[in-house]
Amino acid sequence: MTRTGRPIEIAWFGALCDDDYEQLGIVDETLRSSPEHCGDIVRTADELGFDAILMPSGYALGIDTVTFTASIAATTRTIRPIVAVRVGEVWLPTLARQLATLDQLLGGRMIVNIISSEMPGESLAAGPRYQRTLEHMHGLRTLLDGQRLTAAGDWLTVDVDPPRVGTVSGSCPPLYFGGLSDDAKDVAAREADTYLMWPDTIDQVAALVDDMRARAALVGRTLHFGYRVHVVVRPTEAEARAAAEHLVAALDPVTGEAIRARSLDSTSTGVRAQAALREAADDDGYAEPHLWTGIGRARSGCGAALVGSPEQVAAKIEAYRDLGIDTFILSGYPHLDECRRVAELVVPLLRP
Repeated sequence: MTRTGRPIEIAWFGALCDDDYEQLGIVDETLRSSPEHCGDIVRTADELGFDAILMPSGYALGIDTVTFTASIAATTRTIRPIVAVRVGEVWLPTLARQLATLDQLLGGRMIVNIISSEMPGESLAAGPRYQRTLEHMHGLRTLLDGQRLTAAGDWLTVDVDPPRVGTVSGSCPPLYFGGLSDDAKDVAAREADTYLMWPDTIDQVAALVDDMRARAALVGRTLHFGYRVHVVVRPTEAEARAAAEHLVAALDPVTGEAIRARSLDSTSTGVRAQAALREAADDDGYAEPHLWTGIGRARSGCGAALVGSPEQVAAKIEAYRDLGIDTFILSGYPHLDECRRVAELVVPLLRP
């Protein structure tokens, strides 16, 4: 495998879903999701030169993604919000109008992260759920490309014109999407622009990139690739490992399980894969050098971190770039503090 030749995209994490701690499992009211706290994270990432920022989505957690992103549009300069939306929560023509309006407020800087999950109280098998996602992704792209949508599918029946006020570019912003089940991979191959993956070993990531390239080629498409991972970086490896241990030092198993169970996707294939990665790690929680799984003890979804000195973390990211990944969505605890560390210590090593 070789690099894509595209410039690296380095993104940070907006922590909209009550996911900010000094120590995992110990609630600090000053770090709970709020327009003020999350706004500080976004503006700091913007000022420090991050390319993009993930605005995550949770049903009962934190604050609303679209509303919050609209509220900070005028206070940011160049950062591109990656706006997470859950398929099925909003009627598709309404969602298209919301996102087109949001893109206008952002001056064309929007990226969309599609989330496929059950709705609260819903029990839906993977096949039908991803069929719903496929139909909605295709429909959203059609409307945001400024075209009339006529659909009569299993989940979407509609005949409607596109929003009168469209996106700044007149076309659909990039759609980011991820998932490890065969159904999810097939949806990504057909409709995603960037396939997002959670942490795994280099060998497993390489195999996944190969698999997704092959699936996309079968339907005449190509994909870009993104990697979502936490970071614990300090001037030395010893300091970074100590900081990682401090992060989970006050965590008890019952609290960790409760935190993981809050997410609607806590039983998904991807979450199970993160648990398997954690179970296969060594006694210190490392699945391979500098890939630490301890963070997943108190977090559903992305459950591992790059831990090490600036040079070690940068080298790990460069190894992923060698596999063809060019988007990196990073995070760390507390998010404001680690954002500053990553910007100071790691980003300069990754920019040409």
